[in-house]
Amino acid sequence: MAKTVFQRIIDRELPARIEHEDEHCIVLHDLHPQAPIHLLVIPKRLIERVGAAQPEDAPLLGHLLLVAGAMARKLNLAAGFRLVMNHGSHGGESVPHLHVHLLGGRALAWPPG
Repeated sequence: MAKTVFQRIIDRELPARIEHEDEHCIVLHDLHPQAPIHLLVIPKRLIERVGAAQPEDAPLLGHLLLVAGAMARKLNLAAGFRLVMNHGSHGGESVPHLHVHLLGGRALAWPPG
């Protein structure tokens, strides 16, 4: 299987605006932001989607949420933010590599669309 665009960014084969990186994940600015702040929290280890995650992935999934929270604090999103994970074409998934969207910087409506 060919590398996903995220794997190519992690391997530094493609450029990206990186906000944070550690041994488990990388945080990028979305190329097509849907809010003033729109980051992607991406695990370095490929998990195709949340429905494919296994029990042994729990620590990594928890880490992604902790990093998203840390990024929200760093970017002063105390007024509110949204975390989103898309699954499948009907869920809006565009890259088959699990990731968490962090959106903020404005009031976010519900339902999202």
